[in-house]
Amino acid sequence: MGLFSNILEKLGIGSAKAAPAPSPATAAPAPVAAAPAPATTAPAAAPAVASITMVDVVAQMEKRAAANPQKLNWRTSIVDLLKLLDIDSSLAARKELAKELYCPDELMNDSAKMNVWLHKNVLAHIAANGGNIPKELLD
Repeated sequence: MGLFSNILEKLGIGSAKAAPAPSPATAAPAPVAAAPAPATTAPAAAPAVASITMVDVVAQMEKRAAANPQKLNWRTSIVDLLKLLDIDSSLAARKELAKELYCPDELMNDSAKMNVWLHKNVLAHIAANGGNIPKELLD
């Protein structure tokens, strides 16, 4: 599991499990002789797609920040965001996360630029996976 998956897990995003497929014992038996379908039958309905449940990331992060003895600004700092989620915020861990999210190579050797890119992209990826992130944090 990658570092970004850990972030989603800590926020409770994407943790809903899909319904298991029916076991062979509970599956309906196949008919012995199936009649050919008429040429005018309607196409089968598309399978249901699980909807993404939105998670209020701001509320979660603000609650964590209020309970933390350090004054951490998760809204602008990737290090503080990771600290509030109890995830390793070391440079090595941030570089690993940056590689996982396909940070451009030219930013990887400049930790300040990489951190800015990483913070913006982590928030964007959280939003894409069901996190309710305000627009002003994504710009």
